[in-house]
Amino acid sequence: MDRAQTDQTIRSLIEPFNQKGVEVTDATTFAGDLEFDSLTVMDFVAAIEDEFDVIISMNQQAEIETYGQLVDAVHKMQADA
Repeated sequence: MDRAQTDQTIRSLIEPFNQKGVEVTDATTFAGDLEFDSLTVMDFVAAIEDEFDVIISMNQQAEIETYGQLVDAVHKMQADA
């Protein structure tokens, strides 16, 4: 799967969590732009882990602040798998 496909899949997963209909770009932040609280983040991460069959550690979650960083991280995990 290439990065564009990873991006498309994550976009479809983020949709139900994007309550304000924010336009999602690589620079979109989860805390600031999307206003995700910790529970929303946990649910969203669980959805990604299920979809891609990956584990996103707490350390990785702490480092991922933008949508683009998330796509890159998931894409790299798939490449390494």
